[in-house]
Amino acid sequence: GGSKSSGATIFASLKDWSEREQTLYEILEEVDELGEKIIPEAKVFSMTASGLPGLESIGGVSLKILDVQGHTNEELADFAEKISIAAGKREELSDISIAFNLSTPYIDFKVDENKAKLLGVSMDDIYTALRVNFSGEEVNDFSDFGKNYKVVLRADKSFRNDVERAKFIFVKNADGEKVPLDTLVNFKNSTGPSIISRFNGIQCIGIEGNVGEGFSSSEAMDALEEVVEEVAPNTFQIEWSGVSRQEKESQSSITAVLFLSLVFVFLCLVALYESWKIPFAVLLSVPVGIFGALFGEVVLGNMGSIYMQIGILVLVGLAAKNAILIVEVAKRNFESGESAEQSAISAAVERLRPILMTSFAFIVACIPLAVATGAGSESRTGMGTAVVGGMFFATLFGVFIVPILFSIIVGKKFRD
Repeated sequence: GGSKSSGATIFASLKDWSEREQTLYEILEEVDELGEKIIPEAKVFSMTASGLPGLESIGGVSLKILDVQGHTNEELADFAEKISIAAGKREELSDISIAFNLSTPYIDFKVDENKAKLLGVSMDDIYTALRVNFSGEEVNDFSDFGKNYKVVLRADKSFRNDVERAKFIFVKNADGEKVPLDTLVNFKNSTGPSIISRFNGIQCIGIEGNVGEGFSSSEAMDALEEVVEEVAPNTFQIEWSGVSRQEKESQSSITAVLFLSLVFVFLCLVALYESWKIPFAVLLSVPVGIFGALFGEVVLGNMGSIYMQIGILVLVGLAAKNAILIVEVAKRNFESGESAEQSAISAAVERLRPILMTSFAFIVACIPLAVATGAGSESRTGMGTAVVGGMFFATLFGVFIVPILFSIIVGKKFRD
């Protein structure tokens, strides 16, 4: 199937993961090469399936460029071609497809209004005859053996394949006489866009593409935005659609969620320590774990995925756990009369063994998650890498940073 007569769409299922010798990106690249070799005169590109079929039919990124000023089709086609060339040069993007070109053949029907008035034929009757005979019109539904079928009225195939057959189609004038349709309509072969898409009621150009190998969807979306902003004049507006729109909206909320999680942890620590100052010794150690998560993602090239962001949220509690073990003992030692520095050092020494045991047991348990393979491994590796990298840094540097933070915050300057 396809969205136009000069195009086609093929859906293919992959073999089981255990039977594949290539990655998904290698399969897509091979399909593109086969298409260029077998059908050189056609533009062949492969796309992944959508993760949320209810929003869109294909995966990757999906962008709509709204023509808010009203350019001609020729101007839009030239603009779309420039975007396609510029986007093809970006490593973050692959298989860019722009659903707007003027190469689709069609027939332009132009009604001779003067002749129609002279012969007494209604314009509505002429347009109805053209629409029903050449395009078809649904007139009814019927059910048979538990299935519903549509009844579509249109001319037979032999009368639709050639516009010259319009002489066999008649419309009645005001006197009830039959007038051949070809005497009222002029036909002209032309080319134009196969589909005129609209988004929020405005004509738009649809851009779809895959994410480049080794890059996240957010990096691909940023790259596509940069390309459009460089090429497009100010008379166009950018809007994301489908899964890309949901991801773009969620990117702004992850910061708020992270902030709220830190506030929630802070309030719990305030209630635990009965102090507004000591919880900062715990919270200020959390960025070390977040840095470790980002470092691990950069090394493995999984930056920006939603699963990495979830891993960072989990890391807030895990990194705070180690700091709480040290601060709890340090606070007790400080209240018993020891200095802030000595309380922090003795607490770190006392809690070092349980911290190392629990942290490295957790890290080792999450390593299979970080190096996972198979179907859906991108989601597991993104979260696993963030958690493993973050916990490693939080454990390695936390045992030194937390005592320093405690001694500074609870020192003479901040003594209650």
